[in-house]
Amino acid sequence: MSETVSFGYRDVDASEKAGMVRSVFSGVASSYDLMNDAMSGGMHRLWKDQFVSRVKPRKDEAILDMAGGTGDIAFRMHKYGAQITVSDINPEMLAVGQERAKKRGIEDLKWSEQNAEELTFDDRSFNAYTIAFGIRNVTFIDKALREAHRVLKYGGRFYCLEFSTTTWPGFSDIYDKYSHKLVPKLGKMLANDEESYRYLIESIRRFPPMPEFERMIKEAGFTQTKVEPILGGLVAIHSGWKA
Repeated sequence: MSETVSFGYRDVDASEKAGMVRSVFSGVASSYDLMNDAMSGGMHRLWKDQFVSRVKPRKDEAILDMAGGTGDIAFRMHKYGAQITVSDINPEMLAVGQERAKKRGIEDLKWSEQNAEELTFDDRSFNAYTIAFGIRNVTFIDKALREAHRVLKYGGRFYCLEFSTTTWPGFSDIYDKYSHKLVPKLGKMLANDEESYRYLIESIRRFPPMPEFERMIKEAGFTQTKVEPILGGLVAIHSGWKA
């Protein structure tokens, strides 16, 4: 029997999920950043600033920014002088990022179409691995984490920014109603794509809680793991080291 995995609230054949996710992001690539502003009230910019401040990019070190298609994280790290490779499974997202980089006059980023579960990079290639709002979309999270560990050098840093489940009483109910009812409508209004944004919200609900995801990071081989909740865990920064 074939293995099934979650695609939002649906269970689908594991072999089909990557293509379905690729289709979602192909459809929303051109409006992705506009929708991030609309869905988060612009707060995603602050979360990303906080995320990069934890990564502490250093001059000339090699960093892989996975699922970083539109360049938001890479642009923030670039100013520190790091050598950044932006990777994404979706070529349309990468195209948006490259166009944005061109407008900013940033010419020394590397762009690479990659599947997070099957990276083509050599072992121990990078000093740091970042992934922001992307790991919940991979088919097998454990495989992506093992690949992150593989391509990091000894002493390398893993940082993940991802939606989670807020533990603040009352706020979780408010956010749940907002996200399920309003976000898909915003998607229809701003991106003419209600279903893709319904999937994005559902994928957040199916993502492992913070303690479980931290356990997965440890099982992939990382040490000194840490979770930093934001807004009670609505968003969280996960980190670990390759010893």
